[in-house]
Amino acid sequence: MAFDIEMIKAVYSRIPERVEAARKVLGKPLTLTEKILYSHLAEGIPTRSYERGKSYVEFYPDRVAMQDATAQMALLQFMQAGRPKVAVPSTVHCDHLIMAKSGSAEDLEFAKKESKEVYDFLASVSNKYGIGFWKPGAGIIHQVILENYAFPGGMMIGTDSHTVNAGGLGMVAVGVGGADACDVMAGLPWELKMPKLIGVKLTGKLNGWTSPKDVILKVAGMLTVKGGTGYILEYFGDGALTISCTGKGTICNMGAEIGATTSTFGYDESMERYLKATNRADVAELASKIKQHLTGDPEVYMYPEKYFDQVLEINLSELEPHLNGPFSPDIATPISKMKEEAVKNGWPLKVEVGLIGSCTNSSYEDISRAASLAKQAAEKKLKPKAEFTITPGSEQVRFTIDRDGFIEVFNKIGAKVFANACGPCIGMWSRVGAEKKEKNTIVHSFNRNFQARQDGNPNTYAFVASPEITTALAIAGDLTFNPITDYLVNEDGEKVKLEPPTGEELPPKGFAVDDPGYVAPAEDGSKVEVIVRPDSERLQLLEPFPAWEGTDLMGLKLLIKVKGKCTTDHISMAGPWLKYRGHLDNISNNLLIGAVNYFNGKTNAVKNQLTGEYGPVPDVQRAYKAAKIGTIIVGDENYGEGSSREHAAMEPRYLGVRAVLVKSFARIHETNLKKQGMLALTFANPADYDKIQEDDTIDILGLVSFTPGVPLKIVLHHSDGSVDEILANHSYNEQQIEWFKAGSALNLIKSQFA
Repeated sequence: MAFDIEMIKAVYSRIPERVEAARKVLGKPLTLTEKILYSHLAEGIPTRSYERGKSYVEFYPDRVAMQDATAQMALLQFMQAGRPKVAVPSTVHCDHLIMAKSGSAEDLEFAKKESKEVYDFLASVSNKYGIGFWKPGAGIIHQVILENYAFPGGMMIGTDSHTVNAGGLGMVAVGVGGADACDVMAGLPWELKMPKLIGVKLTGKLNGWTSPKDVILKVAGMLTVKGGTGYILEYFGDGALTISCTGKGTICNMGAEIGATTSTFGYDESMERYLKATNRADVAELASKIKQHLTGDPEVYMYPEKYFDQVLEINLSELEPHLNGPFSPDIATPISKMKEEAVKNGWPLKVEVGLIGSCTNSSYEDISRAASLAKQAAEKKLKPKAEFTITPGSEQVRFTIDRDGFIEVFNKIGAKVFANACGPCIGMWSRVGAEKKEKNTIVHSFNRNFQARQDGNPNTYAFVASPEITTALAIAGDLTFNPITDYLVNEDGEKVKLEPPTGEELPPKGFAVDDPGYVAPAEDGSKVEVIVRPDSERLQLLEPFPAWEGTDLMGLKLLIKVKGKCTTDHISMAGPWLKYRGHLDNISNNLLIGAVNYFNGKTNAVKNQLTGEYGPVPDVQRAYKAAKIGTIIVGDENYGEGSSREHAAMEPRYLGVRAVLVKSFARIHETNLKKQGMLALTFANPADYDKIQEDDTIDILGLVSFTPGVPLKIVLHHSDGSVDEILANHSYNEQQIEWFKAGSALNLIKSQFA
């Protein structure tokens, strides 16, 4: 039986009535996305139409998911909310704190010792507040969610940007910050601006070397890293029906890389098969009874241009395998063009490491197809020219692929199997030699390839590909190798060719596992004690942020004017800093250390206007805080792209930054800033970015009458005595303005429960 089956029954019982009401209110056929959104409105039965891209809407999600790195701050906030138990089914998954180094067993044991304090904290908070707890080694949050909790037509939020993976099972699943999760766990509605819709019509059928990963690699190239911002992508068409459920998950997973709110597919037979294979025949039976409500109306898919804001079309039969990168997941190159592009751009041609797995591509199907290539390599006497690693997505997948002989096949070609955790995908990879910062190329089946993300080396050129192409390139050791057309020379000096990969959508013998790693919470957690040591370096109880002082902000100093791409990795690095995710003061020492200073082209070197000297960003900001001087951060386009980590918003807030002024924001980061009581502002005229000077003192006027839709005035006092006045737009609604006034959304929640 599925987890939370009574909740799922309740959701399915109300979907038909609410969908029908929404259809009448909107006066048109509905997309799948609209059916899910309108059936989860906080108001209940839909009574009005919400304008896409403009209306703020409140929803009641069905569940909350948290990974261990972000769960720490989310639960530290929830502990302040005054609730005895979570209001909706919620889970914590320990997957981010395991460093990939020696191999699965050794790495897992080391993590359990190194992060014992954090794991014990998360386990005790989960036990106390009625939260399901998945132990370290159980698997990566998104794979575990797909296997156990995702269900067609449901709505979920999660404290990780790749929560969107659950769209592979027909959910609207959205990555959020911990403050949003805290709201929902406390029983409050969750607010989202009604997304616009992109329809992606898939025709034809994948063949040969092409895989579901290539669909999203193609889409990323079409839309770019910010082209999906404010949109939900809905995939449909005959081609969609030919893709496995886990393949759909892969496509939805990387929707985060184009800024999309989420992505989803309509309920079909592949989802039914997957639900049954993962011991959820009860959910499949319920879904099948209302399947017409779990996909878009026929008219929508017949005439998509009438119902979506934008429509893309991809013929799967003609789609080529892609390699995306380096340094950005939207630089899309068909494999037939890679040699030309690599030589032209001077990319290192030798592939040093191939890595498969992660939350994006760690299903049984993915691993079985990669294993078919490893088997060929062994049989054809091809020794991989690159290192090769595998990261299973869950203990269930690992146990099953071991039973079915795939790990033995990988061992024959010298591969290394890492723990069931995020590992290299998020920078938790102790890569030998990375500290030398040598120029090199790696290929992986992960989702992100920002500079220095995987191994900390800014000179590692990382390319994103399917597990199949990654495996082939690891065998060849050559970025320009095209397995569709090219031959390799084996150990006997013979020319051999790799045949297209083969694999199974689901294990023929069924999934198996001894211990999936789940720990149920106590029925009554009131007597469970949560301990945080005052001298801990890993955990720190939170103090409320101060409320707004009721005046305009005068005399702010410029902390940094960021040049170019500034992701959440640049604002708050992961990797070795993950250990401090539960200690706001300690992790604030990584604030913006990866961002490029516009004025000197350097990272982690900004001018301290109090001394005239240059220093690390956190040190300079702490100096301003000690002097009780507020500051402002200025940024470029799509500021805060990437992860959902709210530390990127909490750190500047904690250290005394008052506002972030940029050309444009990534969705999750803008929301996180608002939740923490920060001013998230955009240039009314993007060219005004050029007016910001290094020694500026800045005033923000109009806060006393802070009103939705009314710009604020920014006054730039330059060091030569001249003054510039510019306008800054904002997207605050009335409730979000109250967050700002209270000092944070959490302060407002506490006052409501007081």
